[in-house]
Amino acid sequence: MRILVATDAWHPQINGVVRTLAATAACAQKLGADISFLTPGDFPCVPLPNYPEIKLALPRLQAVRRKTTEFRPDAIHIATEGPVGLAVRRYCRRHDIRFTTSFHTAFPAYISARSPIPERWVWQYLRWFHGASDRVMVASSALAKQLTMQGFERVVQWSRGVDTGLFRPRDETLHLPRPIFLSVGRIAIEKNLEAFLALDLPGTKLIAGDGPARAALAKKYPDVIFTGAKEGEALAKIYAAADVFVFPSRTDTFGLVLLEALASGLPVAAFPVANVQAVIGDEPVCALDDDLQAACLRALDLPRVACRAFAERWSWENSTRHFLKHVRLAAAHEPAQTLEIARETLFG
Repeated sequence: MRILVATDAWHPQINGVVRTLAATAACAQKLGADISFLTPGDFPCVPLPNYPEIKLALPRLQAVRRKTTEFRPDAIHIATEGPVGLAVRRYCRRHDIRFTTSFHTAFPAYISARSPIPERWVWQYLRWFHGASDRVMVASSALAKQLTMQGFERVVQWSRGVDTGLFRPRDETLHLPRPIFLSVGRIAIEKNLEAFLALDLPGTKLIAGDGPARAALAKKYPDVIFTGAKEGEALAKIYAAADVFVFPSRTDTFGLVLLEALASGLPVAAFPVANVQAVIGDEPVCALDDDLQAACLRALDLPRVACRAFAERWSWENSTRHFLKHVRLAAAHEPAQTLEIARETLFG
């Protein structure tokens, strides 16, 4: 099966969407499917205002037509709602081609945090964008419920995974005062990092990542160590050397970094938001509290072996099987049963 995936998020960006799509494509090949990508790299681009690290594509339908003609996909999946996704959506609608979509990012909250645009306007656009999709794939049951309440239809669940070979417990040291409280990800206003940085905690606060808010936060919190963006082995070693992973975001739709931390044997401290609770459940691997400082200190006592055992239940192969199942059902014109599919277990 050949699948064309349209995405506005792609290398050299470092985020959960890019990691999910890359891991899915690699596993799909092993499972007999071929995934090709249509990305900003296929079009002229301009820097995104206030976020020059991200390139805004200027797609043309002729380029979309050329890609589909050359690749001859059996199915089309639109991963993002930006210019690339919008162009492919327009092409599919014009040529009466069925397609699936996925909802990765809480844009209503992100955009309202950066601009005066009301969240309800963004939700209206997203409902329109995904309304023509045969299936809207989401990472958790909590997000499926949220979208259904927002009026989305045909919402189905697509689980996530983690590379437990790369992210694993190791005997590493950073030669910093302990305990080490670590946060990993894009440094931007919507990540709510100040809720972590402002805490009075013993030891060291460490931030691995980059983004538009890094310079201002580094200046405001000079005692915090900012490593910059890290990937692969370098990132895995940082996870393994830390004592607690702090996840202050209230808006992430999943948070792959949660699984990476847990696979490294690193307990998590977070706010008790629905999407985190949907991932963690009742497992003794995460301290959830509206008082994030209390959660951080309580997480120090959580068993690292339980964290690793929890993460080992998640695999990219199982995640990819979920994705391929939904794409194949859509290509076969099988109707989506929103509630039944959205309530599947993440491991079944």
